[in-house]
Amino acid sequence: MQECELLKRLRPLFPGNGGDIVAGIGDDAAIVKFGNRLLLAAVDQLIGGIHYLQLATPAAVAGAKLLKRNLSDIAAMGGKPDWALLTIAANAVTEEWIFEFHRGVAECAEEWGVGVIGGDTGSLPAPGMVATLTILGEVEPDKIALRKNAHPGEKVFVTGELGRSFPTEHHLNFTPRLREADFLAGRYTGCMMDISDGLALDAVRLAEASGVQIALDLQSLPPRDGATIAEMMNDGEDYELLFTVPADKAERLKEEWPFEIKLSEIGEIRPASGELLVDIAGKRLGGEYNGYQHTAAL
Repeated sequence: MQECELLKRLRPLFPGNGGDIVAGIGDDAAIVKFGNRLLLAAVDQLIGGIHYLQLATPAAVAGAKLLKRNLSDIAAMGGKPDWALLTIAANAVTEEWIFEFHRGVAECAEEWGVGVIGGDTGSLPAPGMVATLTILGEVEPDKIALRKNAHPGEKVFVTGELGRSFPTEHHLNFTPRLREADFLAGRYTGCMMDISDGLALDAVRLAEASGVQIALDLQSLPPRDGATIAEMMNDGEDYELLFTVPADKAERLKEEWPFEIKLSEIGEIRPASGELLVDIAGKRLGGEYNGYQHTAAL
């Protein structure tokens, strides 16, 4: 079963709406009211052989990637990270490897001002490694960025470059777009997500959440290392921001963008009309453009 199909079945079990829950399942992180604060909560995992090559990737680099994956989720919500909880289960992995993995997490946490406040360790019945990290942060009310907040007429932007994340090792060496997101949230956008499963799939998720259609100008996509359109649409592990901007703010954003990282306008939001993702001429984007979906081993 594909991940998207499984999530559609599971989501009704956990409605997560109302009360103290501002945003539940369906965004990059949940938002929960806690007194006068809005707390962010997200969890992600790192699996050896899936998210990194076990024999080729230094343990500390793998550990840093796990935290950075979560930092990217906090960025996509317009928030700042505060604390993290870490678990790891392994088999046929040395004690030194596990120590180095944790050292990588610790150094990344120090760089981004995150306190690792607890966790758990365990073993697996077969060789391998699975680690999870839960991150907690906060967001100001006027900076909340949700996938459901895209509106017809808005322009679609991405940060950085897309495609060929694994062969270029960008999937290990990326920088979470926390600074860029802080600049964008509330000022230019209220709709943002991070691209982790490929632009094609993540754009569909945004369009579905907002009840709109996204029209992409495929020739405007920013390639990484000569990536093809198919690679930019499908490869995933980009950890860039996908967001929408009101049309009357788009040019000002381009003029005021203060970062060296590339900023690209790649399309527009259109009213819903059957297809969630089309090219700029209105042709459905499917078939070879489906992004990356995990397959659940059920």
